[in-house]
Amino acid sequence: MPAPSDILSDVDIAQAYEDVRSDKSETTWLVLKYASGTPDSLKLDKTGTGDIAEMCECLGDDEAAYGYVRVTLGNDEYSERTKFAFVVWAGPNTKIMRKAKMSFQSGQVKQVLRSYAVEIQTDDKKDLEQEVVVMKLRKAMGANYDRQKSTY
Repeated sequence: MPAPSDILSDVDIAQAYEDVRSDKSETTWLVLKYASGTPDSLKLDKTGTGDIAEMCECLGDDEAAYGYVRVTLGNDEYSERTKFAFVVWAGPNTKIMRKAKMSFQSGQVKQVLRSYAVEIQTDDKKDLEQEVVVMKLRKAMGANYDRQKSTY
């Protein structure tokens, strides 16, 4: 069984993670993908400064990837909170063996991308729409002070 440092040996991964976490950096997301020629090694594929929709543009239907994204929640500037989501992406056309290995390897990735409020495992980009992710993050936060009326 390879150690996390073996499959996550790309030195850029740690820096990108710190950039996404830092309020001083404009980087808001990162995507890790499997390096070609080394079936279990991950490399930093892309980073960006947009929202989760921008991150989703790099997730292919036949790819396995891991994403990490910063999301700012709040009703006004006084109630803004920054939360992080960890995404385990296995596109609908990802090979079965890759999906099987991901169940084990995602635990190793979590040792590096370790601080997040929610984990989203999906093969459907609809699960990664901004509103859906924000709702998952709000539920994870507990109290919800939105001004929406309750339906019960």
